[in-house]
Amino acid sequence: MPITISRRKFLLASAATGASAAASSLSFPAIVRAGQRPLVTHGLQSGDIGFDRAVLWARADRPAKAWFEWSTTESFRDSVRLPALDALPETDFTAKLMAEDLPAGQDVFYRVRFEDLNDVNAVSEPVVGRLRTAPGGLRDVSFTWSGDTAGQGWGIDTARGGMIGYAAMLKHQPDFFLHSGDNIYADGPVKDEVALPDGTTWKNLLIPEKTKVAETLDEFRGQYKYNLMDENVRALCAAVPVLTQWDDHEVTNNWSSSKSLMADERYTEKSIGLLAARAARAFHEYMPIATTLAEPQRVYRKVAYGPLLDVFFLDMRTYRGPNTENRQEAEGPETVFLGAEQLAWLKRELTASRATWKVIAADMPIGLIVNDKLASGAAGSEAIAQGNGKPLGRELEIAGLLSFIKHARVQNVVWLTADVHYTAAHYYNPDKAEFQDFEPFWEFVSGPIHAGTFGPGELDSTFGPELRYVKAPPEGQSNLPPSAGLQFFGHVRIAADTRVMTVTLRDTSDAALWSVDIEPKFG
Repeated sequence: MPITISRRKFLLASAATGASAAASSLSFPAIVRAGQRPLVTHGLQSGDIGFDRAVLWARADRPAKAWFEWSTTESFRDSVRLPALDALPETDFTAKLMAEDLPAGQDVFYRVRFEDLNDVNAVSEPVVGRLRTAPGGLRDVSFTWSGDTAGQGWGIDTARGGMIGYAAMLKHQPDFFLHSGDNIYADGPVKDEVALPDGTTWKNLLIPEKTKVAETLDEFRGQYKYNLMDENVRALCAAVPVLTQWDDHEVTNNWSSSKSLMADERYTEKSIGLLAARAARAFHEYMPIATTLAEPQRVYRKVAYGPLLDVFFLDMRTYRGPNTENRQEAEGPETVFLGAEQLAWLKRELTASRATWKVIAADMPIGLIVNDKLASGAAGSEAIAQGNGKPLGRELEIAGLLSFIKHARVQNVVWLTADVHYTAAHYYNPDKAEFQDFEPFWEFVSGPIHAGTFGPGELDSTFGPELRYVKAPPEGQSNLPPSAGLQFFGHVRIAADTRVMTVTLRDTSDAALWSVDIEPKFG
């Protein structure tokens, strides 16, 4: 049976590391004076959980050997020690590994110690985390999703509680948190203070890496370290696995291979290829995402979470063609969005899935028009939608995917996303669409979790989206601060007995704004 532990008790246990150390089954040299010990600098993270596995992550303050261990008991009785892993300057002292042979459907406690590579007698205090593995049988599933962290100059204001959206999500004790992209804003420096319309002042916590756009590898790394300075973020990451993907702001706004920075005076490094390479390195160092030797920096993947749920993470950024006007009538190099290999993978995995619900985690919405100003000065397209009418440009790829899902009889597909900095529910109805060869489906948008609020955007009729709910800033207002209250996340619950999926859109005060029960289809 899974063990249970209250959130408060767990967080207290995480802080009270001395008791955990005494119960350890590991044999370590005598602990030296505290000032000489390595430090666990940015908390713990877990991610990409399965029936029997999970990614574990931590960072040291110096060259050190990471020792992870896990147990199904809070006391760490009969704990399992994992192979040692070196945390070196080459990875900015981060350590990430896949813990295997975990028990299915269990709460698992894990912890890390760092042993100084220059002094084996110097060992850090242990830091404790918790995760829940995917169930082998039927069990209620609960998770949250959102995106967009520390954007538009809104960083950590400790006097306002920091990134309180993460605390709101943790109240639900979800099985995992799905981050829909824009984990950082590498192109979004923050100032020490921002005067607000209500007469108050937003005061940002600052580190040097957040005072300019990220260009060097260390500056990209600093964006992730900044977010982990927030106690709400660290608390959620220690208690809830984070399943993530990336979008544009992990590199720079609206980036594609054709992005030009020549006119952007903030950048001395003008190569978008070099910036994207450094950004990808930092993303994979700092996020608890599994890697594959077939493509070490791949973001798209499936995370299976028991018989009720498979989550398919897309990468709508890495393989896309250039951002153009997006009006091509036939598919070609400029209309590529997911790319042939990712599309083939998605179709194959959707067809093979035996889970009741197939959630497609997309870093951009399907039917919302998102514009991009091209280097030529013309109006270009950043997302999929290109305007009302038949499918054109990138819509051709999506039309083919939706048609495939229908004819392959893949049922119970739901799309989740963020990106546009407000929350909405879209029901795609072929009876109201220009392109009609698909089955109806839902797309839910929720975010930002801690960034400026914008919107709402314009819906494109190509795939027949019906706006069932929206909450966004009043007309004429934009880039509202987190203190304005328009920060959002979504909560999904799948009932084991009925297999009904309930999707609730919430704000970061944890108010339920709108909800829908979706009945599964069988046969």
